[in-house]
Amino acid sequence: MSEYFLGVDGGQSSTIAVIGDSRGRIAGWASAGPCNHVSASEGRAKFLRVMGECLSQAAVRAGLGDGTRLKFRAACLGMSGGPDDKSALLAELIDAERMVVANDARVAWAGATGGKPGIVVIAGTGSIAYGENERGETARAGGWGYIYGDEGSAFDIARQALRAVLREYEGWGPRTALTPAIMEITGKPNANDALHLLYTPDWPRSRVAELAVVVDRMAEEGDPVAGDILRNAAQQLAVLAGSVRRRLWSDDLATGPSAPYVAWIGGVFQSRILLDRFRTLVALAGGANIGPPHRSPAAGALILAYRAAGIMLIPEALSGIKT
Repeated sequence: MSEYFLGVDGGQSSTIAVIGDSRGRIAGWASAGPCNHVSASEGRAKFLRVMGECLSQAAVRAGLGDGTRLKFRAACLGMSGGPDDKSALLAELIDAERMVVANDARVAWAGATGGKPGIVVIAGTGSIAYGENERGETARAGGWGYIYGDEGSAFDIARQALRAVLREYEGWGPRTALTPAIMEITGKPNANDALHLLYTPDWPRSRVAELAVVVDRMAEEGDPVAGDILRNAAQQLAVLAGSVRRRLWSDDLATGPSAPYVAWIGGVFQSRILLDRFRTLVALAGGANIGPPHRSPAAGALILAYRAAGIMLIPEALSGIKT
């Protein structure tokens, strides 16, 4: 019977599990809801339910029954919010000879670079840069949450847009097309009423972050304020990448043809304006080796599961999920 390996990307918006065999073939996969918070009792119950459902569905697709007590040779699970409070819970669900519980940034890096030395910059609701070099040394920049960090993230872009709207409202900022756009979305007559709405439970952080799409649309239509917000976000993300690069690679290896691969992941990079500026800034800093991710974070987790068992494999791509 073939040995099986498990990779899981447990994020703020969804959880994806991928089962691979000993040859790197994807046997099954499944997705479920988010599993990032376990601090409260209801959070732990939700975490166990989401993980259980995801693993069971992946096992069914792989033709391995319902996943009950399915034994893996190795498993790697990347968890948003850190692994410390989830390791014991995962041990209740997963039977693996070797199990690695990592930060979600590490599995994103492994997927983006194919497990090779390099850097990944992640910018969705939040943001972080993470890298590993040839010696296995690691470094991160950012990822400190929406209050103290997450520079260049979707939430940060939305926050800067709302600040611009408030400056116009108070008469000390330029006019911007962001104002009527956000008034239309919130259904409020002015910035004061809109801001009070955005502080309510009806507008959690994830929903506020979705306003970044509005900023991109206004920038594409020529609004200079929106364009400046996106270009500034790109600069902040490039700074995160540069910080990781300087700490992991010496000057003679950090630039030119030998520069580490820098990949981007996350919905923020769907903005053409932001991505173009980000690529330009990374290249100007000496990192010409920049591009999209080779594989998804879930595939990155599977790569690390193989490595935990001493196997150097890159899983095949799978139709229906970007692995």
